[in-house]
Amino acid sequence: MHPYVELARRAVEEFVRTGGSLPIPSDLPPVMRLRAGVFVCLKARGQLRGCVGTFLPCAETIYQEIVRNAIGAAAEDTRFCPVQERELPELSYTVDVLSSPVEVKDLRELDPKKYGVIVAKDKKRGLLLPDLEGIDTAEEQLRIAMMKAGIDPSDEGVRISKFTVERYH
Repeated sequence: MHPYVELARRAVEEFVRTGGSLPIPSDLPPVMRLRAGVFVCLKARGQLRGCVGTFLPCAETIYQEIVRNAIGAAAEDTRFCPVQERELPELSYTVDVLSSPVEVKDLRELDPKKYGVIVAKDKKRGLLLPDLEGIDTAEEQLRIAMMKAGIDPSDEGVRISKFTVERYH
């Protein structure tokens, strides 16, 4: 299991069992000192159970970013009830480390299998990770991201950015 995934698992288990967060080790390895946006997704029996993330880093280290977002996926994703201790053995984890977003000038630059998208208009913002099951076209990817953001697809002036992810299971 990749260290990022192991950290997400430990963070969720610590939070669900004790309500606490993992401390930052004094000997944090270099791979955990990086800064990046991170999404942590939890699945139970193959079904999404929670997913929370940041497209830009909000914490000082990727260690802190993973811990924060893993706890968020377990307890703060409003689509689901908080994870219960009895569910812990059946959870699987995915950690996506995001590249910096790049503005898209032409929709032909998009590929839903390769790139995630961020759509923004005024204060509304929506994000969709790449390579999601059932999303095969850039148009479909944008439609869903806009729906998540509450942006009308006919609105003009929508800013679109793309990003890549390194996905760890």
